[in-house]
Parts: sequence; structure tokens; C-alpha cells
Amino acid sequence: MALSSSRARNLVGGTTSSRARGTPSRKAAGEVVPTTESPALAAEIVARLRARRDERNIAGQARYGIRSATEQCGIPAPVLRALARQHRRDHSLALALWPCGVHDARVLATLIADPRQLTRRQAEQWVRDCDNWAQTDSLAFLVDRTGFAEAVAHAWSRRRSEFVKRTGFAVMAGMAVHRKELPDEVFLRMLPVITREAADDRNFVKKAVNWALRQIGKRNPRLCRAAMAEARRIFHLDSRAARWIAADALRELARR
Repeated sequence: MALSSSRARNLVGGTTSSRARGTPSRKAAGEVVPTTESPALAAEIVARLRARRDERNIAGQARYGIRSATEQCGIPAPVLRALARQHRRDHSLALALWPCGVHDARVLATLIADPRQLTRRQAEQWVRDCDNWAQTDSLAFLVDRTGFAEAVAHAWSRRRSEFVKRTGFAVMAGMAVHRKELPDEVFLRMLPVITREAADDRNFVKKAVNWALRQIGKRNPRLCRAAMAEARRIFHLDSRAARWIAADALRELARR
């Protein structure tokens, strides 16, 4: 649903922009840590999220597979995006929001974090906490803009955890959409990885594998041909998941 700026301000009680509350402090090696102001602002935002808890929205999200072991408030994605615009690139606030143990606050953290300040160690901590596709995909769209995106996409694609592995392929899909400057070779290196994991029949993994394959194929004609050739190889694997991944990708890419 659409959200006016006034309603977004109401969600956080009209708080001032976190940029006015201080400059993020840093650990060694340039890693950002929350400022003394950030935890207080994070607690204020979480309190406002809890005040807008909506059981009907929580049930609706569950029907689409968004279920978290952490507290869930059912805040719609457009509301979170509108709130994130008020605190955009406040990496210190993002780091303070994530440990709050609230699903909606974690998604918000990925929306306001700064990919230039995100470290691989922080990304590893966050991805291990993800327990649903809304968190993984939002995190992937942050990580795909980092300098270590390709490395973690390959690394996470080998992990056993369903949601870590999903994030790896979601990063690949995100890179294919967002990283216009990257050469084709980056994505050609991903195709054998997609084939390697295509037999994983877990729902959230196979959908992400398919997503990555389709998005790579949509980048340009050369990658489309390469992705379709890879899909044909995947189709002949002895796996129902692989055949679904391949058939769906071929159907979509053939229309381009």
C-alpha cells in the first residue's frame, strides 16, 4: 500500500533524521559500530513498529512463506521502505536495529544500511540470522552492491542452511539486475554453480536458483544464450527440482 510522508513520520513518532544524531564510530579495519545515539533511536523505532502490530498482516505474510522465529509485527513492505527513506544509509542505526530480534526491524536494517560500509563479517553475521525469504532477499539486495558480493554469493551457495544458500543465489540475481558495470565473465562463472545446486529441491533454494538463472539470462543476448544452454544441461539432470528450474527459465528466456 502507498504511504504518505506524514504517515511514515507517525510510525516513528516524528523523530529527527538519524543523520543529525552523530557520526558512526568505527572499529579497527574501518568497521562501523553503533554510536551511543543509535541504540536509543533503534529502540524508539522498534517500539513504534510494535505499536502497529497487525495480526491479520502477520497471517497474510505467513501464507506467502514469511514466518520468523523472532517477533513479527506484520508491517507491510511499503511502510518499511517509506520509513527507511528517512534514515537512508545510516549504517550505525542499521547495526543497532538488527540485534533487536524483531523481523520487521531486521528487514528495515537491510534497507537503511550502507553497502559501502557493510563488512563481510557483518554480512556473515546477518545471513546466519535470516530465517525467511523476506529477510534473505532484502539482505541480498544490500550485499549485491558490495565489493565482496561475488565472493559471498559463491561461498553461500555451498552452505547447507536453506536460507543462507538462498541468499547466495539471491545475491547473484541482484547483481544481474543492479551491477550494470560488471563484465559478462562474472555471470558466466555463476552458471556452473547454478547447475551444481539445481538438484536441491528445498522450495526456497530452488526458487532462488531459478531466479538467478533467469536474471543472468536477461542481462544481454550473450548471457541469454549462455543461460539457455546451461538450462538445457540442467534439464537433463536426474532431479525434479532441476527440471522445474530449467523448464521455467527456458520458457521465460525464450520469449526475449
